[in-house]
Amino acid sequence: MRVHPKVRQALDQGRPVVALESTVITHGLPRPANLETARRLEAAVREEGAVPATIGVLAGEVVVGLEPRELEALAAREEVEKASVWNLPALLAQGRWAGTTVAATSLLAYRAGVRVFATGGIGGVHPHPYDESADLTVLSRTPIVVVCSGPKSILDLGATLERLESYGVVVGGYRTDRLPAFHSPDSPYGLPARFEAEIEVARAFRAAAALGLGGALVVFNPVSEGIPFPKVLAWVERANREAREAGIAGKALTPFLLRRLSELSGGETDRVNLRLLEENARLAARIARTLTGA
Repeated sequence: MRVHPKVRQALDQGRPVVALESTVITHGLPRPANLETARRLEAAVREEGAVPATIGVLAGEVVVGLEPRELEALAAREEVEKASVWNLPALLAQGRWAGTTVAATSLLAYRAGVRVFATGGIGGVHPHPYDESADLTVLSRTPIVVVCSGPKSILDLGATLERLESYGVVVGGYRTDRLPAFHSPDSPYGLPARFEAEIEVARAFRAAAALGLGGALVVFNPVSEGIPFPKVLAWVERANREAREAGIAGKALTPFLLRRLSELSGGETDRVNLRLLEENARLAARIARTLTGA
């Protein structure tokens, strides 16, 4: 693992650092929007008084805090993998390039000493049998604050929330009592806790550590301007129906569903995605500042 000197210095000095994932660069957005978004997220973290640490795998090396040229190379590269915990060791051993998922980013950020991570949406339980994201199990055993806008829209939200409870992952809404549904600022599902301010998040994180819970604190931050939940749900159901009819499953399913949501919404889901990514980065930076007393 190589940690950027500015990130290492900030950690050594007790200054706020925010981890950022890289699958949004490698698999989540088309070019050139992927690189532009990555730069915007890092700039947003800096504007809120924290140090950004985008994490990626470059030629078999974990890098915590990509240099601008490395960010550009990752965004432009054609052959790049998606790194989760189950394939990360093999990718490192084989000298591959990869963007890091929520699961891999959480683990690597924690190992580097970073305690706050901003992302768009977490993975969870899919409507299809036995398809569950490794994000859930990694969050259950990695003590880090994760700021997101809920589970991804294509997931079974109720089952995902139940699984988080079963795994003992501490969750709460930032100024909301309802589970945000990624593109939608709310959903029919209630949350067990509500945080009105960053200091409450920091206190909850410290309390979880004092109790020895050992898992993440997931802060659900609803997007400021989203799409009504029933409308997104209808698009998701239609996209899933089309996928079944076309025999699309496995690794090809999620990219297909996300592409169809973009098409069905006339690009509105993409615009909301960019908005929530930046809002989460800003909130994560403020939480990191509160945790470090900066």
